[in-house]
Amino acid sequence: MELDPSPRGQELRERLLAFMDSHVYPAEAVYEEQMAASGDPHHHPQVMEDLKAAARERGLWNLFLPHVTPWTPEPLGNLDYAHLAEITGRSGLAPEALNSAAPDTGNMEVLALFGTPEQQEEWLVPLLEGEIRSAFAMTEPDVASSDATNIQLSIRRDGDDYVLNGRKWWISGAASDRCRIYIVMGKTDPDAPRHLQQSMVLVPAGTPGLTNVRPLPVFGYQDREGHCELRFEDVRVPASNLIGQEGGGFAIAQARLGPGRIHHCMRCIGVAERALEAMCRRVSSRVAFGRPLADQGVIREWIADSRIEIEQARLLTLKAAALMDTVGAKGAAIEISAIKVVAPNMALRVVDRAIQAHGGGGVSDDFPLARMWAGLRTLRFADGPDEVHRRQIARQELARYA
Repeated sequence: MELDPSPRGQELRERLLAFMDSHVYPAEAVYEEQMAASGDPHHHPQVMEDLKAAARERGLWNLFLPHVTPWTPEPLGNLDYAHLAEITGRSGLAPEALNSAAPDTGNMEVLALFGTPEQQEEWLVPLLEGEIRSAFAMTEPDVASSDATNIQLSIRRDGDDYVLNGRKWWISGAASDRCRIYIVMGKTDPDAPRHLQQSMVLVPAGTPGLTNVRPLPVFGYQDREGHCELRFEDVRVPASNLIGQEGGGFAIAQARLGPGRIHHCMRCIGVAERALEAMCRRVSSRVAFGRPLADQGVIREWIADSRIEIEQARLLTLKAAALMDTVGAKGAAIEISAIKVVAPNMALRVVDRAIQAHGGGGVSDDFPLARMWAGLRTLRFADGPDEVHRRQIARQELARYA
């Protein structure tokens, strides 16, 4: 199986590496300064707009869409984009700079594949232009949302409108004043077959009855775009805001998650690479008990195990991306579930070793490791928890012996 990027993918990879060195890494300190000066954890700093403009000038823009659309007549395949996603994972600024940050990427895919021309003109185009942000509202506080058929938010047809009532939480992106549109998943027909009860509708920010209750912290950290709890109380939107067909919400959600899992997992690998680099630099410069830390046997084991685990995770994730390009998400289902378990857990182990090598500094904000760990830990829930993916893999394996 060929896992190297295509000539076009390799050229973009080299261009992105150069952009990271010339713009993204130097911008990290500027970003922190601008955020601190604002006093607002959800501030949108000017440096992000500067990075977006620079990325667009270099043709590093909207590379994530693997489908042929009017906006991507020559789309980049999942395998090529996987190589790029790993690089963007090395800095928290890079995905947004390339207009390839979640949840916008998944939302743009949904609108590109299932949206009406009117929905695409109103919402997809400004998202592709990087003018607005969006959110995807599925998870709920009152049910086990790892099973999406459990969701209870009501979407009731009333004449030419839909009326929404219910609660959502961990809605990424919703704290930003640039978040202008929500894709909301709820139940339109509780009596339909289990996987045909759900639908998705578009709810513009500011619609009466929609309340942003609070941004939720992750291990004490507030994400700049936020992870919010939302309340829907008789929220009324036109019936034309339905995405696809009534009862098609579950299928749309599954289509949305396949490529996104590739992106998440490759970015995990990028995070792990940067953590390993930080660990190697730290232990090469510190002395304990009369010897450099790098000479300690246990430290060398940490470094060796980290390199081995990163390479294993990368190969499995690239295999999943290559299969998505050749046999589609359904044919790659086992590999996609496998990487979703493997990559975040691997990256957490590598970051944890790097934290240990940094001593007390590792758990402080003087280094990025604690924030890395907090962000990675959430990925063991996002897009399906580990246990659900393991369940899927085991079912497929056992089916061979039924």
